[in-house]
Amino acid sequence: MFDQVVFAGGGNRCWWQAGFWDVVQPQLQIRPRVITGISAGAATACMLYMRDSQWVMRYYEEALKHNKRNAYWGNLLRGEAVFPHYRIYRQALLDIYGPQFARLQDAPEIRIGVSHLPRWLGARSAVAAGLIAYNIEKHVRKTLHPTLGRKLGFHPEFVTAQDCERVDDLADLVLQSSCTPPFTPVLRRNGRPVLDGGMVDNVPVDALDDTPGRVLVMVTRLYPRPQMFVVQHRTGAAGGASGGEPAGVQQRLYVQPSAKVPISSWDYTSPLQMQHAYNLGAQDGERFLERLPAVFAAAAHA
Repeated sequence: MFDQVVFAGGGNRCWWQAGFWDVVQPQLQIRPRVITGISAGAATACMLYMRDSQWVMRYYEEALKHNKRNAYWGNLLRGEAVFPHYRIYRQALLDIYGPQFARLQDAPEIRIGVSHLPRWLGARSAVAAGLIAYNIEKHVRKTLHPTLGRKLGFHPEFVTAQDCERVDDLADLVLQSSCTPPFTPVLRRNGRPVLDGGMVDNVPVDALDDTPGRVLVMVTRLYPRPQMFVVQHRTGAAGGASGGEPAGVQQRLYVQPSAKVPISSWDYTSPLQMQHAYNLGAQDGERFLERLPAVFAAAAHA
């Protein structure tokens, strides 16, 4: 049904995607050819093809049980990291992916996005400008596909997960896609500083193949739009449509949570909330299956 799938970023909110996918994918037998992902959305996409979601949640319960804070300000006096996120996240990716890394080769092509900094800004200035632009888009403009990052000169790069030769390479790629100071240090890819892929667009539809077909787009925060809506994207290819969509058109079905996902993006003190986020996704998945025929029917007559 869906030839391509998008996993938007969102940190811990991406547990909503895991719950949604675990309900919807088996029922619709979704076997996408291409997946695009940003930050934790990319991490989730990889996880779903290598591990069981419940196993990973139990892993995080154990990994985070002794982490009582999201910031240890006393570490400033000792010259140590104030925020524990980078250390915990990297080790988690290695532990989760490592034993099952070979399974990635049987997964769809997973394209993971990073944001390169504007050439006219230094690393520190670019981080500040990028974070300001990101938060304006998120909290003020609430745009589905932001533009401020690109106007500042941030530009995306997408790297295929299957091109990673070792699990360390995949962990580094996901972390580069998730790079959000101060929770992580400024990271580098091929010697060049990069930031979270969401600095350009947290919902990476531009990395999709520009071909006719149906695309499932899973976002993780609430936008002033219906919970499910279809965007008709005119493609560069005139033929090849299947499943009832018009030739030369890519039907992008966006779905967002029915309520605010009950966990903060970078909260590493409440692993039990991951289950609540997952459960909301599963519930929304059930409603999605019920409403799907009507949504596509309405789009066809729009």
